Amino acid sequence: MAIDKAVLALHSALLAKYGDAGLARIGKALRGLVAADKRRGLATVVIHLDDGAEMAPYGGPIAAVADAKAVKDAIDRIAAAAQPHYLLLLGGPDVMPMMPLTNPAYSGPEGDSDRHVPSDLPYACDAPYSTNPNRFLGPTRVVGRLPDLIGAIKPTLLTQLINAAARAKPRPRSDYQASFGLSAEAWAQSTALSLTNTFGHADNLLTSPPRGPRWTANQLAPRVHFINCHGGDSVPEYYGQPPDKDEFPLAHHAKYLHGKVSAGTIVAAECCYGAQLYDPADAAGVKGIALSYLEDGASGVFGSTTIAYGPCEGNGSADLICQFFVQQVLGGSSLGRAALEARQKFAGARTHLDPYDLKTLMQFYLLGDPSAQPVAVTAHSLTRGKAFRKAFASTQDRTVRNLRRERLEREGKHLGQVLPALRPIDQGPGEKVAAALKAMTRETGLEGELTHLSFEITPPRRGRQAGPQRRVHIVKGRRTVHEAGASIVRVVALIATEEDGQLLHVRRLHSR
Repeated sequence: MAIDKAVLALHSALLAKYGDAGLARIGKALRGLVAADKRRGLATVVIHLDDGAEMAPYGGPIAAVADAKAVKDAIDRIAAAAQPHYLLLLGGPDVMPMMPLTNPAYSGPEGDSDRHVPSDLPYACDAPYSTNPNRFLGPTRVVGRLPDLIGAIKPTLLTQLINAAARAKPRPRSDYQASFGLSAEAWAQSTALSLTNTFGHADNLLTSPPRGPRWTANQLAPRVHFINCHGGDSVPEYYGQPPDKDEFPLAHHAKYLHGKVSAGTIVAAECCYGAQLYDPADAAGVKGIALSYLEDGASGVFGSTTIAYGPCEGNGSADLICQFFVQQVLGGSSLGRAALEARQKFAGARTHLDPYDLKTLMQFYLLGDPSAQPVAVTAHSLTRGKAFRKAFASTQDRTVRNLRRERLEREGKHLGQVLPALRPIDQGPGEKVAAALKAMTRETGLEGELTHLSFEITPPRRGRQAGPQRRVHIVKGRRTVHEAGASIVRVVALIATEEDGQLLHVRRLHSR
C-alpha cells in the first residue's frame, strides 16, 4: 500500500509518560485521524519507531530509549522505503527528540548563548545524522510536529490536537484576507514591509507600545497572525520595545488567548523562542504561547526554538522565512509544504548562508499537522468534468502530490549540492575591512565586551573550483535586560562579507 502520511511516534516514551490508559487514548485519537485522512484521500499509517512489527518493513526497530541519532536513522529508512508525502512527528522533545545542531553564531554567555539549536530541519533532509548544520542545507521532505505538553501526566492536550487535526478542513482564501499584525514599535518599519509583501498593505499593523497585551476577540479574529516582537526563554509571552530604548512592555500573553483564536488560524512568530516547547512548571504553570495558540484552535505555528534575528528596518533572516511560510500557505500549500518551500526559498535566495542565516534555517520549524491545508485552492474546470474524474478516479490527488514532491526534492538536492559551507577560522578581516567594521561598530553604539568571529566560505565538494577567497566576519555585543520576570536578550551583530581583502557587503541584525 502506498503511504501518503507517516505519523511517527515512540511507544516506550509515550507509555512511560502517560501509562497504559493514556496510550489507549492516544491510540483512539490516532485511529480517528487515520480515518479522517482516508476520507480526505490520504493513506495514513502510524509507525512507532521502537515497535518491531511496525518497523519490520523498514529495517527493524530502534531501542526503547531512543536518542536523536536513532530517531533520525529510523526516519531516513522509512522515507527511503515508503516515500511518504508527509512526515508527522508526534509529541514534544521529551517524547520525540529534536536534533541538537551546533550553532555557528554561538559566542558564549555574553553573545549568542545558544551553544546548540534544537531543530527538526535534519528530519526534512536526506543527509545522515550529524550535529553540523552545513550538512542540512538542502531540505527535501515535508515535516511537521504535533506537540504535547512537557511534564504532563495525562495526554489531554495531545489527544485534543490530534482530534483537531482530524477535523481540519480548507477554507476559502477570503477567510485569510485579514491579519493580526503585531510588532515591537522599534521594528514597525520592518514588520510593515513584511505585511505589505504578503497582503499588499500594512493598514492594520499594531505596535507595542502603546498597545497590548489584552487583545480583544475581534482583534485576534483574523486567521493570519504575523508577530515580530521580543521573546524570552521559557516564558509564555512576547514583548514590545519603543525605539532606541531598553524597555520591553508586555505585548502578547498566552493567558489572554483563550476563546479568542479562530479555528484554522496560522501563526508566524519571528520572536526569540517564539515556538519553544518548555515545561510549564518553569513558567509558574503557564504553557508556552505557541502551544496555547494550538490549544485554542490554531492549525499551525511557525516559529523559532532559540534566539532569532532580523533588522530594525528592511527585511532579513526571521522576517523573510516567516513571510515565505505565510505566503505559501495563502497560495494553497499544506502547512508542511509551506514550511519546506519557505526553507528552500530562504536558502536558495543567497549565494551563501552566513552564520545568522544558517541559524535561521535550522531554528524555524512547524508545529501542526503538515498535511493540513488551511486555504482551499479553486480547481480548474477541467477537473470537474466526468471524463477527467473517470480517467483519474482516486489517483488524482496522489499523482499531483507525487509531481510536487519530485520538484521539491529536486530543488532541495540542488541546494544541498551547490550551497557553500561555513568553516570557522582564526584569521580576522583584512586591514580595510577591519577599519570599516570598527567605524560601523562605533556608530552602532556597541561598547564593552565584544565578540569577534570569522568564517571561511567553503565551496561545495562537487564542482569545486579555485576562485576568490570569500570570508564572513562578525562583531557583536549583548545586553540582557530583566523585564516582567523574564530576561530579554539583546544581541546586536554586524556581519561583513570580505572577498580577497575587499568589503563586499555589511548588514546589521538584532535579536528578536
